[in-house]
Amino acid sequence: MNKKTLLAIALVAAVSMVGSASAADKIRLGTEGAYAPYNFVNDDGKLAGFEIELGDALCAAIKAECEWVVNEWDSIIPNLVAGNYDAIMAGMSITDERKKTITFSDEYMPVDPSMYIAAKGTELSFDSLEGKRIGVQGATIHAAFAEEKYGKTNTIKSYEKADQTLADLMAGNLDTVLADGDYLKPIVEGSAGEIAFVGPQETIGGGIGIGMRQDQTDLHEKMNAGLAALKKSGKVDELIAKYFDGKGPFYGE
Repeated sequence: MNKKTLLAIALVAAVSMVGSASAADKIRLGTEGAYAPYNFVNDDGKLAGFEIELGDALCAAIKAECEWVVNEWDSIIPNLVAGNYDAIMAGMSITDERKKTITFSDEYMPVDPSMYIAAKGTELSFDSLEGKRIGVQGATIHAAFAEEKYGKTNTIKSYEKADQTLADLMAGNLDTVLADGDYLKPIVEGSAGEIAFVGPQETIGGGIGIGMRQDQTDLHEKMNAGLAALKKSGKVDELIAKYFDGKGPFYGE
């Protein structure tokens, strides 16, 4: 075998190794793109929000190439398990029930109290709620909570997207909606008094974390290391304050 042939083989091997490394460092992040301010599609048709900025910063911190994948909420965990992306950043609360199927990073957002809203003038007694229609986004902690607490004496209506609950509330097809407080606050504030908070605040589930497959131990370690660095630098607190009306700080030194 002559020197030219050996050189050609070496170059092919080098290119192959670089390609493999790049592929290994590429992370596909699944999100819903319909849950502002966590994640949404902006007026330019691009993904935006707290988790999109945080995910991009996290990928830069761990020196990985990241690609965002938009997926409907009700199939977001099954598609993660099926390998259609590597991690979920979609306002997903850390719960024991979900841990039976996937694993989570450390939290990047503390527990956000869940709240109820209703159309202006609606009076509800949550101590004895009966015969009411409660709207929730399906496959969420709110759906499970509402079903367990109020399902025997009320109708729990599940929707594919959170904004569909709001449309039905204003159309008179729901008496109240249960969702994350941080999701509902800008809606109430922007409703010109047509929507109001009602009833108690509920603490459901844990903080919000990155969902991953249970066998992704290397990725889990990388994500936690990156999050720890971003918390220490103040970046996580900076983004929380930006998207959640000055809340925090929670994590920075």
